[in-house]
Amino acid sequence: METKEIIHLDNTCKRYRMGNSVVEALCHVSLKIKQGDFLAIVGPSGSGKSTMMNLVGALDLPTEGEIYLEGQDIAHLHESDLAQIRGRKIGFVFQTFNLIPTLTALENVMLPMLFQDVPRQERMKKGKELLKLVKLEHRMDHLPNELSGGERQRVAIARALANNPDVILADEPTGNLDSKTGKEIVEILINLNKQGKTIIMVTHDLEKAKLAKHIIKLKDGKVEK
Repeated sequence: METKEIIHLDNTCKRYRMGNSVVEALCHVSLKIKQGDFLAIVGPSGSGKSTMMNLVGALDLPTEGEIYLEGQDIAHLHESDLAQIRGRKIGFVFQTFNLIPTLTALENVMLPMLFQDVPRQERMKKGKELLKLVKLEHRMDHLPNELSGGERQRVAIARALANNPDVILADEPTGNLDSKTGKEIVEILINLNKQGKTIIMVTHDLEKAKLAKHIIKLKDGKVEK
């Protein structure tokens, strides 16, 4: 049975106006990502990596071209519709973790389920299961500032999985971690991919990029190879 296409960028461009000039952050990119893929996006600073991640993650809209998520054109949706898609279909992992400092690890993981109207008992049960998955069940009542960088990133991964999304977008997930901890985080992503999750990871680290199934190299807003 053929693997279904989950994300399709079709001749996609993103331009930003800066003063009197226009910067083309992404230039006529066409790309197909299939369900269960593990893709690493690499390239120098300013190559368009974060722009592509924002477009794929429905955080931004293209200036030109189309973006399809599971066959649905998301390039022209209203923000409220995009927010619903982000909440249900995409999990985000960021370099800076983006945990809420006043919430415990468990409460941070439970938060995305609140926006999908999941009952509290179910949120708590699922949150504990996810923290156990990332081997942090013993730290669930700790605040982010009581956790190491690696532990915070594990909480962020658990939170990304809260609504059982099809796609995990990891933007420099090891950028603030030492090499050993970074390798552990990538191994968690590899295991999630083996369980069927589609993983898209932006990274500067070519060694970690090689652990993905496919590598997309961007330069000056274009796919170089």
